[in-house]
Amino acid sequence: MPHLEISDLITVTDPLSGARMPVRRGDVVRRLDEAGDPRAARIVAGLPAGPDDVLDPLAVDRLMIGVHTELQRLSEELRIGERLVHVLDPLFEAIREIAGRRGRFRLVDIGSGLGYLVRWLASTGALGPNVELIGVDLDAALVAEADRLARAEGLDCRFVHGNAFDLPEIATVYVSTGVLHHFRGPALAEFFEAQADSQALAFCHFDIAATRLAPVGAWMFHRARMRHPLGRHDGVVSARRAHSDETLLRAATVPGIRPLLYEPKGLSNPFCTTLRPVLGIRPYLEDPLRQALGRSSRRLVGAEHLTRGGPPRHDAASWSASGAASGAGR
Repeated sequence: MPHLEISDLITVTDPLSGARMPVRRGDVVRRLDEAGDPRAARIVAGLPAGPDDVLDPLAVDRLMIGVHTELQRLSEELRIGERLVHVLDPLFEAIREIAGRRGRFRLVDIGSGLGYLVRWLASTGALGPNVELIGVDLDAALVAEADRLARAEGLDCRFVHGNAFDLPEIATVYVSTGVLHHFRGPALAEFFEAQADSQALAFCHFDIAATRLAPVGAWMFHRARMRHPLGRHDGVVSARRAHSDETLLRAATVPGIRPLLYEPKGLSNPFCTTLRPVLGIRPYLEDPLRQALGRSSRRLVGAEHLTRGGPPRHDAASWSASGAASGAGR
């Protein structure tokens, strides 16, 4: 049975126009029942809807903002910002080494939600003054709330409602947190291809590490810190949907990009791991990035590390074909 997140089903936006689409409560309940998740179906059945059974958009917006606010508190407790900067700071150091230190660079956060990462970076100045910070999300309510918070906090950053790949400005680095597991099948590779085809120099996407303990850890943290049943449910499902190291590297292996994982499963402590990134960099950035990382560069590995002992048997054929194709394209 597929693992479905409630938040993916109750908020639907047209990716081209950005317009919000009506969602019928009964349709969502039926999909969750068919997926074998009666608990999730009961949560949705309790959400307010109009006489036409369309979910109340204002109630859904309030719910999503509340859940994301709780997620931000959890991120603060887990010091997610510091963990991200541990990789992002050396990455921008490598970019400055290549492009020149006087350049103006731009970080674009895809699926920024309430903008925790962008606002944290703006408040700490962790990446330096010459990095413009932009958060982009398809959810208009979350973008409006992120913008309101940033203005109230007097931060130098901004938020855009729309598609991150349709911005008029060129991104230097694309980032995201907790977004990758939402892409299934070919959509995951297409996500990376869109960035490889852009003028961005790198991407750095953080998501839940697919360890055996991840669902257990997610259940503990969300049970303790999240109040609404939707937040608790989706937090555990996110961990169950996390992609394996092999899947991420295979999907990120696209022409013009050197795919790398930081702290893959074999090099990390499963008791401590929450988010860890898959990176894609232009090949000429690899040496400067490793120099900027210093001793921590040992944690940065490519596909050759995972294939040293042989990929999982069920993945061997597709891995080999993917690697050959990407090598020919570079």
